[in-house]
Amino acid sequence: MTDPFAHIHDSFARQSFMHTLQARLTHVERGLCVMTAPILEMTRQQHGAGHAGVTFTLGDTSAGYAALSVLPLGVEVMTSEIKIHLLRPAMGDMLEATGEVIKAGRRLVIVRSDVHAITGDQRVLIATLLGTMVPVDP
Repeated sequence: MTDPFAHIHDSFARQSFMHTLQARLTHVERGLCVMTAPILEMTRQQHGAGHAGVTFTLGDTSAGYAALSVLPLGVEVMTSEIKIHLLRPAMGDMLEATGEVIKAGRRLVIVRSDVHAITGDQRVLIATLLGTMVPVDP
């Protein structure tokens, strides 16, 4: 059986920044994308928490791939705007970002993403993002 989201996995594999962050695409379904990344020593800020830039990157990327999952094959997506609410410091071993589509239109896809910090079996919501993705030609 063919993976209906192979194009998303292929796209993710081409993102060199995701390799740098050691991010993994852990789940994709129509309108939903989950990613994880360890909080690396090189991605911590001066207080020891994961840098907000990493939190934003994972939230934005998971939301973007959620948007891509509802678009026709051959269409790409780019972020038009996205807002982040940083709720707590990113203290933990790993980040998990869950992006989802709120509403998909022909010209705009409204998305959200929640980012959790994970230590063992403890999950703490550290950020939520809300944004707009725009379908574009490849």
